[in-house]
Order: sequence, then structure tokens, then C-alpha cells
Amino acid sequence: MRRPVTGEVHVHYGQIYVESDPDDATPALSEAFAGQSGGLCGAAVPGALWLHTGLHTGNVGFTVEVHDDAPPPDPVWEDVVEVSFRPLSERTSLVQWAGEAAWDLDLARTDYRVRYCARGMDEGRELDTRVAGEPQADSYLLQFWPAPPGPDRVIRQTSRHAAYRHRYARELPPPPTAEQRAETERLARQAEERAAEERRLHYEKWAWGGRLPSEGLRGVHGSNVFGLLRFDSDLVHALDAVGADVQRAVALLAARRACEAAGLTEVPWVVEALTALTRKRPLPPPFDDVARMWETLRSDPRVPDRSAFEAILPERPPYRPPTPPAASGRTWVPAVEREDDVQRRTGPGRALGASVPKASAGRSTKVSAGTEHGAAVVMRASGNPRELSRISQPHFALPAVLAAAEPAPLKAALDAVWHALNTYGEHYPELLEEIRSVCAEKAGE
Repeated sequence: MRRPVTGEVHVHYGQIYVESDPDDATPALSEAFAGQSGGLCGAAVPGALWLHTGLHTGNVGFTVEVHDDAPPPDPVWEDVVEVSFRPLSERTSLVQWAGEAAWDLDLARTDYRVRYCARGMDEGRELDTRVAGEPQADSYLLQFWPAPPGPDRVIRQTSRHAAYRHRYARELPPPPTAEQRAETERLARQAEERAAEERRLHYEKWAWGGRLPSEGLRGVHGSNVFGLLRFDSDLVHALDAVGADVQRAVALLAARRACEAAGLTEVPWVVEALTALTRKRPLPPPFDDVARMWETLRSDPRVPDRSAFEAILPERPPYRPPTPPAASGRTWVPAVEREDDVQRRTGPGRALGASVPKASAGRSTKVSAGTEHGAAVVMRASGNPRELSRISQPHFALPAVLAAAEPAPLKAALDAVWHALNTYGEHYPELLEEIRSVCAEKAGE
């Protein structure tokens, strides 16, 4: 026989525990004693024991013994119960309330019979709180020995407090069966999967400007659709809704407007490319070789040196996750649940209670444009100004021409508008208004 615990331990709310599953919380009071005839040692939840004491708060005498065989009962103990217990891990500990202290019991993962013995429970209950210097009111003995599982038993009952605890346990409904537990876990998994999908869809809807994208939009790969969404999500969905002919017309319009804004409509090789787009022909040189296109743009003296301030993103509220419904189990669980002066905790070393994740307040990313001594300035919520960059419009216009030649009409429209938007820079609302008018006109035909 060995004694891993001897002396005094501190109890709070008349509770102390044996735990063997480090990833699980201490069971609720009703769970621990469900279906038992005895109410001093709750063993209804596998891998855990809930032990009651008479004293509410303070030190009690406490000894843990581990035997090879069943020890003989000692008549000195006034209240005695027996339960069965099997550890769920290699580490089983006696744990104080809120995990304030723990003692390793060094139990093998096998079946045990457990005898919980008490003396002076009524005296401890009457004292309620023991402070330093006061004599010990109640003491306890917890014994383990290898034995096959069996029902719990009340071996001896003397105190009024033990009688009350036994009566409470016997009035509880029986514990769920293994099949019921499995069904509960299955339903919980299904609920979490549904909640995860709802969260995903909620974010996707926000990212796409308040509505879910069509399969066509989801299937546009390698485009600048998300960049355009941040400027005008309604236009993105409008472009998706019109037919391929309108999408192709929008792509051509965007490419032409970009070249006009960049002053390229008098450059012969750019005019030839726009004509090829109009006639639905392949782009001529140098657009058939991107490297040669950029070199031609750099070396041709007919290309004007035209620039504009960069486009400024419109203000958009930050993403706010949905508040989980109460049924999801994510609402606040108080640290303490009173049950006739009995309080439960949620596990050693863990915070007492759980909170619903609140939607992040987020920081505003409000952007506004202004001028300061002739230079454009972007003011952000942090209060730190950032000087706007000037962009070379010809360098943004040529990608719009390349995009308009894309074989997929929707991708061509989205990318051509995106590059044209950046070519317009700070004046991009004029372009988007014209594109919206074209979509609305064609949609009404």
C-alpha cells in the first residue's frame, strides 16, 4: 500500500476532485452523480470523481491510499461509499477547486474500486469556513484497489449532510446511455459544421459586397476581381449579370477609355491594337510580346508623359463576424453555478466560464483625399497622413488593352475595367459611372 496524499488539503465550496483527462473539464454536479445511490463520490462521468466535503472553505484532513487488494473497512469512519473508476490517461491527480493545487496519484489505466470515507461531515458543515489556528473539523480517506466495474454503494451513513447528499443523487435522472452520448456528440458535430459553413458564407458575402457570388464569378481565376470589388462591388455583380456580348463591349470600352486618358489614341501602334479589338482580331505587334510592348512604350517619343494621382479606395466598414446564437453553446457561462451552496468549476487551471466571441470593434480604415500645399494627401483613421503617389497613365493603360483581348468575356471585362480604373486614378468614378450606364442600358434591352 502507498499513500500519494496525506495531511491536509484545501477545499472550496465543499468540493475536491480526481481527474484523469487533461483535455476535459470537470463534469457538472448533476452529471457526476447521475444514476447513483450515493451522493458523496460522483463517478458517473468516465475518468473523473467529484468528492463532497462537509466544510465549505478551508483545510480538511485528507489521505489517499492505493492498495493491491480491497482493504478491510475501518469502523472509525462515519460515512462510507464505494464507486468504480478507470483513468482515461496515465496521469490521474487529486485536484483542488479551480486547480489551485494537484497531487499525482500515479494510477495505472485499469479498473479500480474506490472507497470514499468521511468523518465529521456535520461538524464541518456547521463550521462552514475554517481559518488558520482553528482545530480540524472533518477528515477524509480515499482508497483505490484494482477491481472489475460494479454499481456504486452506500456502505455506511451517519451524518445528516451525507444523507442530504445521497437524497440529492437519488433524485437525479439516470445518466445517458452510450448510444445517447454518441448521438449527442454527432448532433454537436453537425451543429458545429453548420456553424462553420454559415461563418464561411457570412464572410464570403461580406467580401463580395453584401451578396454571394455566382458560380461564374467564383470561376474567374487569375483576375483582378477582388481589387475591383473593393471599389465597386455592385458593378462587379452587374458585369456578371449581363451577357457575353455586353461583357466584351465593356472590355473594349474600358480599354479605349484607358488609352484616351493616357493620351495614347494618337500613337499608331496603340490605335492598331484598339482597331483589332473592335474587329475581334488578335492583337498586333508589339502586343503579342509583353516585353517588346513595354520596350516600345519606353522608347517611342510619341508616347506622352501623362500622370495622375492614384485611385483612392472608398471607405468600407471592417468585417464583423456574426454573433453565435445561444444554441451554439458560445454564450457566456458564469464562473459559478450555485446549486444549494454547491458551486461547480470548469476544470483545473482553466478560466471559470466561457464567453461568446464578441464581434471585433475593428479599426476604421476611413480614407479621405485632400490637398496640402498642392500635394494630394490620404488621411487614415490613425491620423497619419500619406502622400499620394502619381502614376504613369500609359503604363496602366496598356494592360487594359491586353485584358480586353482575354478569350473569356467576363474576365476580359473585369480586368479591363480594373486597369482602366487605375489609369484614371483619382478620377476613376467618371469611368465607373459610364460602365454602369452601359450595363444598365444593355440589361434593359
